[in-house]
Amino acid sequence: MESTILTKTQIEQKIKRIAYQIYECNHNQKSIVLAGIADNGFVFAKKLQKVLLQITPLEIVLCEVRIDKKQPLNAVNTSLHTGDYRNKSLVLVDDVLNSGTTLMYAIRHFLAVPLRQFKTAVLVDRNHKKYPVKADFKGISLSTSLQEHVQVNFTKSAEKAYLV
Repeated sequence: MESTILTKTQIEQKIKRIAYQIYECNHNQKSIVLAGIADNGFVFAKKLQKVLLQITPLEIVLCEVRIDKKQPLNAVNTSLHTGDYRNKSLVLVDDVLNSGTTLMYAIRHFLAVPLRQFKTAVLVDRNHKKYPVKADFKGISLSTSLQEHVQVNFTKSAEKAYLV
């Protein structure tokens, strides 16, 4: 059975609030790199970029992060070269923070490059972490059972977050 957690309107509100928080933490920077984890994390990052471009004069650079979630020890690939985000403020973006595994391996990749600031943003934080990973910016915190699954749908016709 499916239970809606966030409607399209609520998702838009959360995105706007997170965008303002990101800007507040980076108001003294020239640019921000939004590194979205493929697939939904990157969609979420694009939505954040759209709002940030409306509210800030900063350059907002998008980066797609590709991680093999079945084999997370495999190399992490990004759409930008390391020089493109070296010494910049970077926000790692994903749709749902479950156990923290995906974020942990993505963080490990970015720790190899000196950054001015590193933060994380998620739409839904499930509070079931097996790694000491936290979301600096989150839309909603949700306590669920381990058997439940949070799904985010970013399609225009049915944009919502729901629990299965």
